[in-house]
Amino acid sequence: MADIDNKDQAEMDPADMEDVEEVEEEETGEDENSKARQLTVQMMQNPQILAALQERLDGLNGSPSGYMESLPKVVKRRVNALKNLQVKCAHIEAKFYEEVHELERKYAALYQPLFDKRSDIVKAAYEPTDEECEWKADEEEELTDEMKEKAKLEEEKKDEEKEDPKGIPEFWSTVFKNVDLLSDMLQEHDEPILKHLQDIKVKFSDPGQPMSFTLEFLFEPNDFFTNTVLTKTYKMRSEPDENDPFSFDGPEIMCCTGCTIEWTKGKNVTLKTIKKKQKHKGRGTVRTVTKTVPNDSFFNFFTPPEVPESGELDEDSEAVLAADFEIGHFIRERIVPRAVLYFTGEAIEDDDDDYDEEGEEADDEEGEEEADEENDPDYDPKKEAAPPAECKQQ
Repeated sequence: MADIDNKDQAEMDPADMEDVEEVEEEETGEDENSKARQLTVQMMQNPQILAALQERLDGLNGSPSGYMESLPKVVKRRVNALKNLQVKCAHIEAKFYEEVHELERKYAALYQPLFDKRSDIVKAAYEPTDEECEWKADEEEELTDEMKEKAKLEEEKKDEEKEDPKGIPEFWSTVFKNVDLLSDMLQEHDEPILKHLQDIKVKFSDPGQPMSFTLEFLFEPNDFFTNTVLTKTYKMRSEPDENDPFSFDGPEIMCCTGCTIEWTKGKNVTLKTIKKKQKHKGRGTVRTVTKTVPNDSFFNFFTPPEVPESGELDEDSEAVLAADFEIGHFIRERIVPRAVLYFTGEAIEDDDDDYDEEGEEADDEEGEEEADEENDPDYDPKKEAAPPAECKQQ
């Protein structure tokens, strides 16, 4: 039998022999690739290997890639030319934002008469006409004539029972309460003061002056302080940093300054008095010491941490300023232009919808994963529900 096999092999055409060798080599290559893939999967499932890999990748952040290091000197030279072009682009972008600031100033003057009228309505300095008060409801909110008449009678009855309110009471304090970013700053002792807030304005720096904006909080006369206006000014920079020009991403707030609040005696909500008992080490006598310490309040917003000339701050001050900049920007960009929508809650619903969409996408992904598990013939829900060995109670 062996002789026959040898004979057949000897009679085979040389070309056929080459084909056999090629097939054997391909099969060997496929086996090696399959083993490599299996090994890779096993490695990627090992938490220790993944952690080491992530640590290695983290260490590469900010460092030049190996590809860049491998480039010929003449190519690196051209890359440097591209970087110089990028710096010039950053300077042009800075000019762009300066012109945007000029446009903001221009259109702020056009918005202001409307905002002034809003303020007059809120504080009852102007009563809008019937025509100005007409508002077409959404289709889903449209009512029949009978329901409208019934609702009108109920409103008139309520108005008769109550005193006629002036303007829109607690307009700005309601806006603050409706916005999480601002309501987190509010304390119970702040609310009676904010009821006297009549308007918030944004003032931009004059042409030719360094870029900045000022928030003006206008208060009616009250028992808490003598100021009629509280201010907060934010100074901005719109130019690339010479030491790190590629980090430029538009204007950034550099510092902010508040104002001095002239508190009525005993009404300063930013301070509180505490009493402590101290025992004398030698005589053993006890005395009560009264101390005045800082108190949480929205009105601390007007006394931000000062930025030293060195520009270095401790972590707590940096965190306070970062939050302060975010709040100032939000009031300027969102609250002042769209105050009525934050009063009614419509602007907040729009913000929530954005998060809901992300949540729905996540739910869909989870649903797809569950469906895949159910279609898997090897899937066992009992095994899935069982806790890992190390989590079991002893």
